[in-house]
Amino acid sequence: MRELFGDLRRVLAAGEPFAVATVFRVEGSAPRPAGASLVVTADGAVSGSVSGGCVEGAVYEMCRQALEDGCARTERFGVEDGVDDPFAVGLTCGGTLDVLVRPVAGADADLLRRAVEADADGRAVVLATVVGAAGPAGAAPLGRTLLLEDGRVVGSLGDRVLDESVAGAAAGALRDGGWDGSRDAGGSLVRGGAAGWRAGVEVLLEVVAPPPRMLLFGAVEPAAALSRLGRFLGYRVTVCDARAVFATAARFPDADEVVVQRPDAYLRATPVDGRTVVCVLTHDERFDVPVLREALRGPAGFVGALGSRRTHRDRLARLAAAGVGPGEVARLSSPIGLDLGGRTPEETALSIVAEVVAARRGGSGARLSGTAGPIHRAGASPALVEEVRRCS
Repeated sequence: MRELFGDLRRVLAAGEPFAVATVFRVEGSAPRPAGASLVVTADGAVSGSVSGGCVEGAVYEMCRQALEDGCARTERFGVEDGVDDPFAVGLTCGGTLDVLVRPVAGADADLLRRAVEADADGRAVVLATVVGAAGPAGAAPLGRTLLLEDGRVVGSLGDRVLDESVAGAAAGALRDGGWDGSRDAGGSLVRGGAAGWRAGVEVLLEVVAPPPRMLLFGAVEPAAALSRLGRFLGYRVTVCDARAVFATAARFPDADEVVVQRPDAYLRATPVDGRTVVCVLTHDERFDVPVLREALRGPAGFVGALGSRRTHRDRLARLAAAGVGPGEVARLSSPIGLDLGGRTPEETALSIVAEVVAARRGGSGARLSGTAGPIHRAGASPALVEEVRRCS
């Protein structure tokens, strides 16, 4: 939903009711991940998407109905067995989407407003919304939302034990930094597992966090192309080099910031989490070993270094001499990038971001035409499901 916060800010400021449709379960080759959302205002204006076009019309009508009757509802869209017309309302790609549609007003609007404001301030929050509410009276109402903000729970899903369970799972999602693809895609599903009505409750967790960081050490040619591609992929890109003559904003116009400082000193002082990508491009042992030592001992989700295989062998020896252990070195991707056969700085940058995406999403890097099985990887995080099960 985060991609809609700009539009939501204007809608919330207007103070009028609106409806939100959110994908909460994806199976097979569906076009959008869990967390993808569409907003419909009282005057019929639309922003966002849940399917890239396949079922937008049907979801729009559901939103209009929710605005009229004030009721939340869910719907599954897909190509079902036995349906002769593959272009009926559904997904022509063959996957399925489960979508929650809910009207937003009052307390729910206040929670969304807090999430939008936290995002503008660079603070991470988690929105937890009930998307499955099977059970007797007293179960968590469909569409009910709570917010985890600065370690505090704001709002309620209708039950204290459930609130505590979901808050614990949400805190875990924030702690891990979201590198795992299912969570970083925008949403993960957690389910109650104990006896009683909680076994029928499903909750969608949406982590709203500042953009992930891409730290490029070395103001070299590939860094310019890599900063451009990194920003295109949604990263906040920093180029850092100790040489002021090379580290200039004019040479790296696509970087969010250009820093003149020793790479290892900068890395020690700057925020890094599990979503951070570190690319060492220096080719200079005075800089690359110290910064790699810092990176490999920190929480960054991806650490890679540019260079030939000979450079890599020499670098491994220098890292070992610097006290970097085998377990730490195992985290290093070097030579960085996938084998695309590229030669230009732009092609080198493409091979690097291709490996970053593959690592982030759990891809193999193989040609899709030579593989079988689902193209898109999705699903709830087992760790989060287990955390709710233990607490329920």
